[in-house]
Amino acid sequence: MFKRLSLLFVGLALTAACSARPAADAAAPSFTEGQEYVATTTPQRLDPKDGKVEVVEVFSYGCIHCAHYESYAETLQKELPRGVTFRVVPAAFNDAWLPYAQAYYAAQKLGVANQAHAALFKAIHTDHYPIHTIEELAGWYAMNYHVDKTKFIELATKDEGIRQRILADGKLVQAWGIDGTPTIVVDGKYRSNQIKDFDQLNGVVKYLVDRELKGSK
Repeated sequence: MFKRLSLLFVGLALTAACSARPAADAAAPSFTEGQEYVATTTPQRLDPKDGKVEVVEVFSYGCIHCAHYESYAETLQKELPRGVTFRVVPAAFNDAWLPYAQAYYAAQKLGVANQAHAALFKAIHTDHYPIHTIEELAGWYAMNYHVDKTKFIELATKDEGIRQRILADGKLVQAWGIDGTPTIVVDGKYRSNQIKDFDQLNGVVKYLVDRELKGSK
């Protein structure tokens, strides 16, 4: 398992014991900066022009923890207040993860990224299809979403816009101080940190979103 992938989850067992709260707090959870969340290294939004509160999941299709979180991410999107924007950024921490980021943006350009998102996690981590290279990814998208395989590979590997997007994502992820996935960033200011489970992760995100909404009024 990649070192970057595992760093976020090293803290899970370490923080479980100190994360317990009295039952009375269950209805109104409170989280602590420096524990469940931290300020980003360099505050910066993914889309500085959008005035809405922004929630960003940094993920990779190569990350089994991201696969396990996907159903929780879908729930989170449904529970976020109206007007809050949810986006995803594919992390390319290493050469093995680069094709997944390229494939995400190629699929986005071809209009199938959203409908294929959860299915690709399932194909890789539940069904254990050998999907690692851009050719294998292109074959999977072609088989399941009827995209042109040659065009998909061309976009993924040679499109300058995709290349620049992945470079920009890498700089942004570094500026946020992220070294593991899945990590959630709220308004470019705060990111999830030591989380005991995915229910708590969603709780932290909603807590931070609520703070940002109140602060913007």
